[in-house]
Amino acid sequence: MKKYESFVSSAVPLPIQEIDTDQIIPARFLKATTREGFGENLFRDWRYLPGNVPNPDFILNDTVYGGEILVAGKNFGCGSSREHAAWALYDFGFKAVISSFFADIFKGNALNNGLLPITVSPKLLDEIFEKIETNPKSQFKVDLENQKFTILDTGKSTSFEVDPYKKMCLLNGYDDIDYLLSIQDSIEAFEANQVTF
Repeated sequence: MKKYESFVSSAVPLPIQEIDTDQIIPARFLKATTREGFGENLFRDWRYLPGNVPNPDFILNDTVYGGEILVAGKNFGCGSSREHAAWALYDFGFKAVISSFFADIFKGNALNNGLLPITVSPKLLDEIFEKIETNPKSQFKVDLENQKFTILDTGKSTSFEVDPYKKMCLLNGYDDIDYLLSIQDSIEAFEANQVTF
């Protein structure tokens, strides 16, 4: 994975609650075993009409909106535990998802795959949606190192929680195996000092 760095971006609003993983990436597209290419089918059944025609009413097809941040309604990522949902969002180009609540398994899958789920209060989530509606080019800053999310137009910021281990992995571009390799010398030293019977 790439090292996760602070960034500034506009955001894509998706004010729908209970977006489950089958809506994020439908089950019929789960045949591949590598992470690449899933972004093409992100929100497939909402993005396309029959005949593979882009749905002009769906937000990802509206060129007014764009950016590396997805802002979604409460309980994002509920449903089945498929890791492909995080793969699809990341492959499409999102680096962070903002919501007032995430399903636990989705949250873990996102953090394991370079995608930062940021939980904000319901009130702040409404403010973010309103800010984007007023100005689709509004800019937001995601600062993982300091665990801050900021609405740049107003300067309003909020702190967010993230598991310390996952934060360290994201900042260093590690998955779990990369982390173990990074401490290989310590593991070998520990093993060398073990008493055998």
